[in-house]
Amino acid sequence: MSEISVMEGESVSINSGLTEMMDDDVILWRFWIEETLIAEINKEVDSFTVYDVLDGRFRDRLKLNKQTGYLIITNTTTEHTGTYELQINIYSRSFFYLTVYARLPVPVISRDCSSSSSSSSCSLVCSVLNVGHVTLSWYKGNSLLSKISVSDLSISLSLPLEVEY
Repeated sequence: MSEISVMEGESVSINSGLTEMMDDDVILWRFWIEETLIAEINKEVDSFTVYDVLDGRFRDRLKLNKQTGYLIITNTTTEHTGTYELQINIYSRSFFYLTVYARLPVPVISRDCSSSSSSSSCSLVCSVLNVGHVTLSWYKGNSLLSKISVSDLSISLSLPLEVEY
């Protein structure tokens, strides 16, 4: 199985492996939620069809390359993550796993430093807003100092770090 990854909003082309289709080729593209047929090429009758299925997640996003049979998904979302099957005629099947990564907001790092006669310290806080499935980590070189993860959708997350010097 080939693995492909893109960022949300990008387009992706899934390669059929063909440089040119033959006159009698039939190509089927399936998305592996209930083996849903999402696109079909029948060269013999000159038919190129994309299907609006699965609650419209592919609506106006699927394109077919009529020469090579490549499947192109435009303006990807995380809902497009999953396994795709390519069937060429009845003899050849290939599988592709597409991962679409969500764009994350830029984290904000704030600091508050203080000093006394005996020591000085700073408090650093890394924060992100409206995130889901994210991990914030503090490192010193390659050593992990602390981390926090969240899988809930649309929450704010902060990770403080106290530094004395």
